[in-house]
Amino acid sequence: MEIILKYFPDLTEAQKQQFASLYDLYTDWNAKINVISRKDIENLYEHHVLHSLGIAKVIRFTPGTRIMDLGTGGGFPGIPLAILFPEVKFHLVDSIGKKVRVATEVANSIGLKNVTFRHARAEEEKQLFDFVVSRAVMPLADLLKIIRKNIASEQHNAMPNGLICLKGGELANEAMPFKNKTMMYDLKDYFEEDFFETKKVVYVTP
Repeated sequence: MEIILKYFPDLTEAQKQQFASLYDLYTDWNAKINVISRKDIENLYEHHVLHSLGIAKVIRFTPGTRIMDLGTGGGFPGIPLAILFPEVKFHLVDSIGKKVRVATEVANSIGLKNVTFRHARAEEEKQLFDFVVSRAVMPLADLLKIIRKNIASEQHNAMPNGLICLKGGELANEAMPFKNKTMMYDLKDYFEEDFFETKKVVYVTP
């Protein structure tokens, strides 16, 4: 939990309590339904919570912004971002029902009021959003093909509406077809821990 306060020192008491509650909740749920590698659960705050919050180092969402977290798994990056931005609306979508259940139970346990959930494939979600966020495992081209239909035209933020995903490794070739529409931010510029050495926030306007 200290690592969250290190980089986000201005949290309210309510936010601190919500972040502090995540470890026990995810440890408990992960023993029943595996949403995080069992070896990795002790790194929850650095590898999952802080990683998710890397998006907040790139953009501060304005109140009322609508965001879909695609392939949320157990709730990342959606739940940490929803704690940080209580006036922003998050819709967490995953095709695996038991993962959606974990994310829902965690959010309910900490009293998150700004999140909704859906057990569905990405192609089935028809609502419009200002941004789609994802800890992306699929290539950018595939992700963009799926989410283009979900990006609203009306703008509310300093950055144009689009896709914001967390990816690792060498991304130059993957982003090449969208190079004029893509910006990449190295998380090592914001977080000094070794885990972030190859991690990036990738922002693409569809």
